[in-house]
Amino acid sequence: MTLDTGKNGSLLSPLTSPLLTQARHGFFTREGGVSTGPYASLNCSTRSGDTPENLTENRARVAQWMGVSASSLLGVTQVHGAHVITAQTPWPAGSGGEADAMVTTNPDIALGTITADCAPVLFASTDGRVVGAAHAGWRGALAGVLEATLQAMQALGAETKDIQAVVGPCIAQESYETGEDMRSAITSAYPQAAQFFAPGQRPGHFQFDLAGWCVFRLQHAGVGRAAALGVDTLTDDKRFFSHRRRTLAGGGPIGHQISVIAPGVNH
Repeated sequence: MTLDTGKNGSLLSPLTSPLLTQARHGFFTREGGVSTGPYASLNCSTRSGDTPENLTENRARVAQWMGVSASSLLGVTQVHGAHVITAQTPWPAGSGGEADAMVTTNPDIALGTITADCAPVLFASTDGRVVGAAHAGWRGALAGVLEATLQAMQALGAETKDIQAVVGPCIAQESYETGEDMRSAITSAYPQAAQFFAPGQRPGHFQFDLAGWCVFRLQHAGVGRAAALGVDTLTDDKRFFSHRRRTLAGGGPIGHQISVIAPGVNH
């Protein structure tokens, strides 16, 4: 899949997908912001320990790149569940309800999902009129957040077969070691998911393909097309924040990147 790297003269370097060209979108990296230290530089998580001033500037830069006002870059309080909010009017930054996905038809609104290893998934109808953004860690994907996003888009007039979805930068299978408890939790509910677990480097452990499982579930749900960018957040420390990398290093503060989508302006 071809990756584009932003607009001429922009300090930001979001990745884009040809599957979503009908909508405005970007899988933003950690580059191009003003934050420092462990949050350097484009940290967009309002729940981090970063300064309000830095967060405001970072999110304003993302909103400008997306072509919306800063107040119209929306986010939710992500809880690893399957609740979806239909967002047709803005709310103040940091005050979004508990949910892990949003959908909209309002071209003046941009939907942002925050990640640091979990999978950001962006959705768009073929005509770009209906879009969605989901945060899919293994718990949220198991709970059905991807299917719930599709249902919410259907309620706005999109047909599932006309929806295209892209899984953005997330932790790759080679980097994602899990235990038997997680494997059992997933495969007991979805036996077909066993194909996304490879033998781990340690006895009783497995390497989990989160992006592959998300694409599988999207395809099984009947989307027109689904694909993953195939970019590993853990190994690419220059471009991405990573919760697992932070954990392996002994902990400490961490920033989060943002992935954003907005309806196309010409429906």
